[in-house]
Amino acid sequence: MAAIEPPTEPPSAAAGSEADRPKADRSKPDRPTGDRARHSVARRKKVLALPKGLVDPGEKPLETALREVYEETGVTADFVIKLGDSKYVYTRGWGDGQRVFKIVSFYLMRYRSGRINDIAPAMRIEVARARWVRLEDAAKLLAYGGEKQMARRALDYVKAHTEF
Repeated sequence: MAAIEPPTEPPSAAAGSEADRPKADRSKPDRPTGDRARHSVARRKKVLALPKGLVDPGEKPLETALREVYEETGVTADFVIKLGDSKYVYTRGWGDGQRVFKIVSFYLMRYRSGRINDIAPAMRIEVARARWVRLEDAAKLLAYGGEKQMARRALDYVKAHTEF
């Protein structure tokens, strides 16, 4: 399973990732200042997560997932099955501090080509490192509950389908 580690410190150009920032605001980076800047850096911890991002206009969720996997890991993959959706609310740590409701669709994919962590330099704002994780270990290593659940579903599917 391909997983990503976001940067532990915000880059100097932006305090939030472009994946979370509305398209209209992407050209105007928000930077915390003063005490807020010190606290936002102090609160960041090293996490391991699955690739994900916003659905672009005219794009279907599966197309988004395939694109994000490539952009954030350097790997191209083929769709196998939709694992499910994870729904959650978070509060933006940059800009307006607004609460955001998200639905993230997760898909099991099969590796096709590419080298893990061979990503465009511009993606380093979102991804410090992409790496392979054994599917059997993913639920223990991933940081977020919804992603842990999807890793368990993926493992169950792979175990039940011996063609993998």
